[in-house]
Amino acid sequence: MTTTTHLHTVVLHWADLHEAAGIPSTLGAFGLGLRGYLARLDDAEQQEYDRHQAAALRALERDPIQLGTRPVPVRLHILDTMASIHTDLLDCADTIAETVQRPPMKPPAPRRAAVARTRADRLAWEDHARRVRAAQEDAADRRRWRWTGCRPDAPYTALWLLGRVQGAPGPFRPLSPVEADRIATVARSAAGRVERALDIATQSRVLEERHDCGGRIEVRGGDGARPLARCTGCGRIWSEGGVIAA
Repeated sequence: MTTTTHLHTVVLHWADLHEAAGIPSTLGAFGLGLRGYLARLDDAEQQEYDRHQAAALRALERDPIQLGTRPVPVRLHILDTMASIHTDLLDCADTIAETVQRPPMKPPAPRRAAVARTRADRLAWEDHARRVRAAQEDAADRRRWRWTGCRPDAPYTALWLLGRVQGAPGPFRPLSPVEADRIATVARSAAGRVERALDIATQSRVLEERHDCGGRIEVRGGDGARPLARCTGCGRIWSEGGVIAA
């Protein structure tokens, strides 16, 4: 996949991450039903998530405002993924902007007020006013990357980086190969984390525990497909409902 595709993945699925963070998905998730095997894959991560989840539930129970139906607890590992992606994109944009963004035009020196008595005087004042406006508009160009103030969200940052990759017009010079590679690396990592969090990419893992026959157990799932586990030794295949082939 290209850098453009990876950045599009972040932009298009960011709202899905927000939804997934608040509403646990139950369809098409990688490994659902194969808990006996998959629990060993990310045991430490799952324990950490469960600990945060329990703490959040205890906090809700102690809150006197929480009466009746409780809201669905947030999925902290999704929020952590979103925060990490956002930070990486911002860091990348900050670094790229430092080198590719042209500094704002310098406004002309102020002129003392005077009466334009001649046509040449009027033309000089008009040219001065034009250069002042041009400098102000250049400094206020919304395409410029800004390091201060409210930081842009992840989709906007990804789109700004996409503009640099595609050579969109603005106060920028073209990317160097090194700069393009840096954006590509960050975009690829971000897209991969989005796909894994939403389970929209095919995944394959080999469990440490072996089957009774001594063969390795390979688990495949994701991308909307039913997760399956297969023994590389005897060929036995498991689905969420049990053994489907032996």
